[in-house]
Amino acid sequence: MDVIAILKELAQTGMKMDSPEKYKNRNYKIVADSCCEFPVSFRGDSRFQNVPMILYVGDETIIDDESFNQKEYLKKVAECPEPAKSACPSPESYREAYKTDADHVYCITISSHLSGSYNSANLAKDLYEEKYGEKKIHVFDSESTSVGETQVFSLIVRLEEKGYSFEEVVEIVEAYIQQQHTLFVLDNLETLRKNGRLTGIKAIIASTLNIKPLMAGDHGVIVQKAQGIGIKKAFGKLADAIHEEVSDKECKCLMISHCNAPEKAELIRDMILARDKFYEVIIMDTQGLNSTYANDGGVIVTA
Repeated sequence: MDVIAILKELAQTGMKMDSPEKYKNRNYKIVADSCCEFPVSFRGDSRFQNVPMILYVGDETIIDDESFNQKEYLKKVAECPEPAKSACPSPESYREAYKTDADHVYCITISSHLSGSYNSANLAKDLYEEKYGEKKIHVFDSESTSVGETQVFSLIVRLEEKGYSFEEVVEIVEAYIQQQHTLFVLDNLETLRKNGRLTGIKAIIASTLNIKPLMAGDHGVIVQKAQGIGIKKAFGKLADAIHEEVSDKECKCLMISHCNAPEKAELIRDMILARDKFYEVIIMDTQGLNSTYANDGGVIVTA
C-alpha cells in the first residue's frame, strides 16, 4: 500500500480541515473516544461523535465531554496529592454511538497500550451486530492519542469524500498509522511522579536542572527519545526529529495540541516550519485525558 502516493493525491484536491463546507458525503460516521480532538470547525456535525472518557480526581468524577473545563481541571489535579485516574468508555456507550443511517462507521481510539478503549470499542461492535444486525464498522487503534487520533480522523474524512470504498479506507488508514510520528515535550513532570513513572528524587533533580524530556510514541508505547535543558532546547530536539524522520512533508499535515500553552504551540510550529513545509498546519488545545498526562504546558506534535 503506497500511502504517500495516496496522500499526495489527496493534497492535490486542496481539501483541508479548515474548510468543512467541502465535506458533503453523509454516508459515513466517525466515532472516537474523547482523546481525539476534532477540529473546531467539525464539531457539532452529527457525522462525528466523541464518546467520553471518565476522569477521577480524588473523590470527584469528571466527564470528558464538551462541558470539560481545562483550567478548573488542571487546578484540581495540581492540588490533589493522588494521581488523576481515568476509565475508558463502556462498550454500551460505543454501541449506541454506532447507531446511524450511514453505511460506514469508523471508530478511532487511543493506543491500546495506554487504555482499554480499543477493546471496549471492538466489543461494542459485536454487541451492536448482536442487537441490530451486521454493519460495516471498523475500529482503529491509533497507536497514539490527541492529534494522533485527529490525523486518523482527517485521513478518513478525505478518503471518504474522495470516494474510496470502506475496505480501501480501512486498508489505507491502517497502513498510515504505522507511518505516523507522535512526539511530545512535557513542561511539568508532576503527573509522571504521581503515577510512579518518575521517582520523587528524579523529579526534583529534573525540575531543579530545568530538564524537559522529549517523548515519542513507538507503536503505541511511550518512550523517552531525548531531553533538553530548558523548553527551547527540548523543542529544538523535537523539531530536529520531525525534520530528520518525517518524509514527504509537503503532502502531510502537521498537527499540534497543547495543554494551556498556545504560545508554546506557536513556538514549536515556527521552529518546525523554519525548515520544513507541510500541506496543512493545525493547532488545538487538549481535552481531558490528554490534559492529565500532557499536564499544564505540555505540547504534542504529530506528522
